[in-house]
Amino acid sequence: MKKIIFICLLALLFLLGRGFYFLTYSSGLADNKLIFEIKPGMGVSQIARGLKNQNLILTTTEFKVFVKIMGASQSLRIGEYELNRGLMPGQILNIFKSGKSIARSITFPEGFNIYEMAELLDSKGFVKKNIFLNLCYDSKYIKELLGKQQKSLEGYLFPDTYKFTKFEKPKKIISTMVQRFLKTYKKIRNENRFQVDLAILPNRHSIVTLASIIEKETGAAEERPIISSVFHNRLNKKMRLQTDPTVIYGILDKTGVMTKNIRKKDLREPNKYNTYTFRGLPVGPIANPGKEALLAALQPEPTDFLYFVSRNQGTHVFSKNYRDHTNAVRRFQLNRAARKGKSWRDLKKKK
Repeated sequence: MKKIIFICLLALLFLLGRGFYFLTYSSGLADNKLIFEIKPGMGVSQIARGLKNQNLILTTTEFKVFVKIMGASQSLRIGEYELNRGLMPGQILNIFKSGKSIARSITFPEGFNIYEMAELLDSKGFVKKNIFLNLCYDSKYIKELLGKQQKSLEGYLFPDTYKFTKFEKPKKIISTMVQRFLKTYKKIRNENRFQVDLAILPNRHSIVTLASIIEKETGAAEERPIISSVFHNRLNKKMRLQTDPTVIYGILDKTGVMTKNIRKKDLREPNKYNTYTFRGLPVGPIANPGKEALLAALQPEPTDFLYFVSRNQGTHVFSKNYRDHTNAVRRFQLNRAARKGKSWRDLKKKK
């Protein structure tokens, strides 16, 4: 009985002290927001010291006793929380118990590959690059997410803007992106009729692979269905795709190093991605395509085009025969004046 009375008196003293603090010191500070982190491994004492250091509580004892009275020592969840100095200990405790950590935005551009996504996530402090990549190549995890065995998750991490917390588990980040892909892909298939050759695109993996190449070949939205038509036409005619982005990805897959420059010997080096060395699609996607690229893969523009060459500013010249293509190459690629001062980034400047 004496123990209960003592705890009640102690609690009353803390409440009176907090009331005095609230009226004399913290009044008007409700908008004085700050960030407080509960990191993995932090105990109640460490959390209390952190709160005291940021003047969120009067004493560490105040918070620790309150947590003990409420039986909440095991309920303080890891996270990054927004607090202010006008909060009472009970309010702070409820926020920590809720687990509603601050969510921060991160945007993955269309056409990013898993290596670029890993770099971005690492730079933003969400997950270490090597941890992300290891999961993207984890065969058991891949089958768990996609229901099929594949080399990696390349192509299935949907490029979009997401909100993750600072302490989000890597698997939760990846599964969220894969689920966004699966939902988008299912919607595309359910809402559209497609007339594509099943011999060319017999399954989801082949569709995603072609979409990833389309995504990497053009930044002009209106060109995607035309680029798609070129690849469909070449596949139908048993021609090699001969697309540079697949060569670049082949080098990346082999060395782990991204490059923008291709040498002649790179075009001749056989691997499962180098479409200069075999007919058909590469072994898998070379990037993560967005919705429009997926649509383009399944809805190619009806054309007779078999070739295209860059105008050096983000768009392309399309040709039906090799002679016209050669002339376009001579005009836009071999002519230094046509390339001088131009970049594919010019396309974005116009938008």
